[in-house]
Amino acid sequence: MRTAPATGALVAASVLLLGAAPAAPATSPPLPARMADTGGGTQLITAVAAGTNATTGTVTWWDRRGGRWVKAGSAAARFGAKGLAEGASRKQNTGTTPTGLYDLPFAFGTQAAPGGTLYPYRRVHQASWWCQDNASRSYNRWTEPRPADCRASESEHLAAYPTQYAYALVVGFNYHSRVRGRGAGIFLHVDGRGATAGCVSVPAGAMRHILTWARPGRGPHIAIGTTGGRTAITRY
Repeated sequence: MRTAPATGALVAASVLLLGAAPAAPATSPPLPARMADTGGGTQLITAVAAGTNATTGTVTWWDRRGGRWVKAGSAAARFGAKGLAEGASRKQNTGTTPTGLYDLPFAFGTQAAPGGTLYPYRRVHQASWWCQDNASRSYNRWTEPRPADCRASESEHLAAYPTQYAYALVVGFNYHSRVRGRGAGIFLHVDGRGATAGCVSVPAGAMRHILTWARPGRGPHIAIGTTGGRTAITRY
C-alpha cells in the first residue's frame, strides 16, 4: 500500500505545474499603430482586402485616444470588380480600387445627411455630376450643372445611383493634383448589388455610422490596401 504524499509535497507540485504553464501570447498592436503613416489626424478608416485580386474585405474606423488607436466600428466591404491596384500607377476604367492613404474632402448623398453629421455634406440634385472626362477642365470634380466640355458619356450622373450614393465620402485619390488617365470619382459609399467600379462600399448602416462618427477637425483619412505584399496597408 502506497503512502499518500505529504501536504507540503502537493503544494510544491502545484507550484511547479503552475510555473510550467506557457506565457500568454503578446497582443498585436492595432493596425494603425503598424502603419507607416496615418495622415496625422486622430481618426482613420482602414479598408483591407486579402490580396489584389480580392473584391471583398473589411472596413474599420478608428479613433486615437490617449496616444492609442481604438477601434470604433467595422463592416464588411466591397472593392473593385477587378480587385485593387497601386494608386500611384493605377489606370482609369480598369475596375480596380486604388491603394494608398488619402484624405476625405467632403461627403455627399442622394439622402439627407444622417442626424449628427458634422462633416461637410452636399446633397445630390438632378443637376449633380461627377466629371470623369479627361479632356475637361472639371476632371475629377463635382459639377452642377455638367459643363459643356465634360461629356455625359465620360461622367457619372450622381442622382442615377440612389442606392449606392445615398451616402458617400469622397476619397482624395487623384483629387488635389490631378493626373489625367489616373482615375476619377473614387468614393466610400453604400453597397450596390456586387463589386464596385473602383470605389469601396459598405452596408448603408455602416455608412451612416461613419458619417456621424467623422469629425473634420480630427483630420480623418482613409487607407486602402492588402494584408501583405507590395500593396500592404502597413506601407501607407
